[in-house]
Amino acid sequence: MNILMIDYEYPPLGGGGGVLNKLLAEALVERGHSIALITSRYGNQPAHETQGGVELFRVPVPFRSDRNAASLVSMLAFFPSSLLSGIRILRKRRFDVIHSMFAVPSGPSGLFLSGIFHKPHVVSLLGGDIYDPSKKLSPHRAPMLHQTVGLILRRSDAVVTMSRDIRRRALKYFDVQRDIALIPHGIPEPHFVPAKRASYGFDGDDILLITVGRLVRRKAVHELIQAVARLADGRVKLLVIGDGPQRGGLEQTASDLNVTDQVFFFGNVNDNEKFALLDLADIYVSASWHEGFGIVFLEAMATGLPVVCYDNGGQVDFLGNGRSGVLVPVGKPEQLADRIRDLILDPGRRRQMADFNRRHVRNFFIGVCAQQYEAQYRRLTA
Repeated sequence: MNILMIDYEYPPLGGGGGVLNKLLAEALVERGHSIALITSRYGNQPAHETQGGVELFRVPVPFRSDRNAASLVSMLAFFPSSLLSGIRILRKRRFDVIHSMFAVPSGPSGLFLSGIFHKPHVVSLLGGDIYDPSKKLSPHRAPMLHQTVGLILRRSDAVVTMSRDIRRRALKYFDVQRDIALIPHGIPEPHFVPAKRASYGFDGDDILLITVGRLVRRKAVHELIQAVARLADGRVKLLVIGDGPQRGGLEQTASDLNVTDQVFFFGNVNDNEKFALLDLADIYVSASWHEGFGIVFLEAMATGLPVVCYDNGGQVDFLGNGRSGVLVPVGKPEQLADRIRDLILDPGRRRQMADFNRRHVRNFFIGVCAQQYEAQYRRLTA
């Protein structure tokens, strides 16, 4: 099957729904499908290349100044650029399905191309494209974006989401009456070279907390730094993986709270180092105000980490049983710190959660996800 995908940022940085897009595209290639993907161009990236078997067509967009965060102007500009690129591609080649990753900014061009070339359109809702409580211009509250997303939801041939939370919000905020398929995130089974704590300067009795993701306001990493200060235990170290516009402010927060020697900013790292650091850690922590799904939680589970996070988002689908981790009411940073302390003081409970997570995460490997998307494609092209 020939599939044309549209995704503003590919490959992604940090975690989030963008990671699924890359993993899914490459998994579909491994299963024998042909994938072409239109994305935005940043810096010196080539306009056309193949990565992991996925053929990439990069289009220029103005004012994309930060690889970790998209500007409103650049996302708006992605619509005409990706539309024109799609028209050129579809005039030369035959595709069976057009698949937009994120309702905005990818969905409008995907829907237009579907109408022009009479191809079925699938849109994946991945979280922030319909609901982001940290942004005034979140699509669920900004009128123009709200109308755009509503149109895409109503007119697409299939709508897929990765969690019950996103499906509930799509139906609630955009007043649509239709089926929305639920296909959970998938990750590949991790393979990495283990590391030793000493190579990073950590001691054997240190308690290593770790978090992964873009350093943006919604992730609320400042609350994790505050938790480290609240715990008042010099053994506790927070490892922050990822980068973004909030980094300078977070470093200042660590300094203001006198925990600079307990908070370590690693920036963006490759997959091997990310999993090596997860493997070294004791507890995965997140203060994100909302996650559409939370692929980083699966990555943590795959390395045997218990999870402490807020209860607002798609992660409740697989963390809500109390066996994988601890969910805290969103917006309660003091409780977040208290639950982290509970796990620090109970290594037996941590081991039980680790054993369960290593088994449970196998239900969320990328092959399972790819098979479910294949079923959607077959249904639309039968």
